Amino acid sequence: MILIDPSYEILAICCGDEQLSLIENAGRTCYKSVNQGGEESTRSFVKAIVKRGHESVLEHSLMTVKFICDRGVSHEIVRHRLASFSQESSRYCNYASDKFGNQLTFIIPSMFSLDSEGFEAWKRAMLTAEDSYLELIHLGYKPEEARSVLPNSIKTEIVMSANFREWRHFFQVRAARYSGKAHPQMEELARPLLREVQKRVPIVFDDILVPAD
Repeated sequence: MILIDPSYEILAICCGDEQLSLIENAGRTCYKSVNQGGEESTRSFVKAIVKRGHESVLEHSLMTVKFICDRGVSHEIVRHRLASFSQESSRYCNYASDKFGNQLTFIIPSMFSLDSEGFEAWKRAMLTAEDSYLELIHLGYKPEEARSVLPNSIKTEIVMSANFREWRHFFQVRAARYSGKAHPQMEELARPLLREVQKRVPIVFDDILVPAD
């Protein structure tokens, strides 16, 4: 059994100012206006677009992120219907094979400290799930059949691509200070991702406030 922390990686994102220029170009088409002030004018225009709620213009953009998380968190991620997803398949991946080290990988839940009784109880449950899965495979069942004993904590990888408008919605419900309803394991991924995106993309995400850890 392998235990790991969740993580993310930004796979693709245009450079911030280049993305702003694309958004500005699309937005100025609506108003037939012209940029007369260079980069500062671009930033002011996009800031006004966001403030005005004219977010359809933000759809002329794209960011792709790879999440390594548990299945429970991935179920929340795929609810963002205006995004595209590619996910590790427990139907076709045989975790009892050499490719996966003949063992399962689980995401450590953030709610348990490693020296707590709760963590030990969770770890025992994961060991039981691993033993049951490996036994079913060795009995001749296919991975798509043996996966029925896998818990929410099983590790999965999922790639999400979406435009900035949908990423704004993602961060507003999964990371933002005023949401207050996001699952702790979802916040564990979404909040540091938002902070990184705010550094790499000017203006677009600045109004989404995230609490300090």
